[in-house]
Amino acid sequence: MIKAVFFDFYYTLCVWGLPLDESLQTIADRYQFEIDWKRYAAAVEDLFADASGTDPSKHSILGTMQIIVDSYCDFIRQLGVQEHAEQMAWELLQAGHSLFAANVATLYDDVVPTLQQLKDDGYKLAIVSNWDTPLDPLAERLGIAHYFDIIVTSHDERVRSAKPDAHIFEYTLKAVGVSAEETVHVGDTYEADIIGAQGVGIRPILIDRDEPYVDRWDETIRSLAELPDLIKT
Repeated sequence: MIKAVFFDFYYTLCVWGLPLDESLQTIADRYQFEIDWKRYAAAVEDLFADASGTDPSKHSILGTMQIIVDSYCDFIRQLGVQEHAEQMAWELLQAGHSLFAANVATLYDDVVPTLQQLKDDGYKLAIVSNWDTPLDPLAERLGIAHYFDIIVTSHDERVRSAKPDAHIFEYTLKAVGVSAEETVHVGDTYEADIIGAQGVGIRPILIDRDEPYVDRWDETIRSLAELPDLIKT
């Protein structure tokens, strides 16, 4: 019998600001800089690999922030910027990165109704997120913190574990007071959320709002509104 539901955060409960390319173009226009769009795809791949690949067991929160700032500076320079790269990088971070622009976070429309229904049905709820800073303040600002028994992030000094590593799931199970067999985990990323949860015996459910993982996982939903009925089966 399912007693608890764990959720990923980004692209599961929350979405972020403007697309990177739109913010970049706005900043480039301000600085009268011509973006080398031929380099853009490779630069973005490097950016996300650097900015999201920090190991919470090795880096402090401040150390992670420096890595992210440096990666955005490198990204700007890869696009051909010769002057003011650091300043442009800071503007880009403030336009939409989670560490610096919490005001641009918005919930999906299906989040609050689903959380309320699950809470009314008696489930324990938790967030399990690969996140570079404590997430509680943002969840409070978004008005959803009170739904969760605990909010667990990878770079929390009490956790220091990122999905798909088992420890972040095991830490949350212990904190909530449920077994893996009594829990489902919902997330949008196949390796981190599906493989990670499955590795500790938690039932994984993939949320696939835009169909990037078509036919990749049997239990896939397009909206959180489908979740309450699904976990009753």
